[in-house]
Amino acid sequence: MNHTQITDMFEDYPDCITTLQLQQMLSIGRNKVYELLKTGQIKHRRIGKTYIIPKVYIIEYLLDIA
Repeated sequence: MNHTQITDMFEDYPDCITTLQLQQMLSIGRNKVYELLKTGQIKHRRIGKTYIIPKVYIIEYLLDIA
């Protein structure tokens, strides 16, 4: 998969997503989402207890594992 294909696949999602949206995007469970975030495999920002995940970081993650 290339950058354009991944970008097109996620075009319906906002530029910054929540953990629930990340679950939906990658078809993974809640525990896996938090594992990816806590280990730094997917970059993110935290505001209080809320994770803010820029969509570009999801695309970077997918390109790195491909």
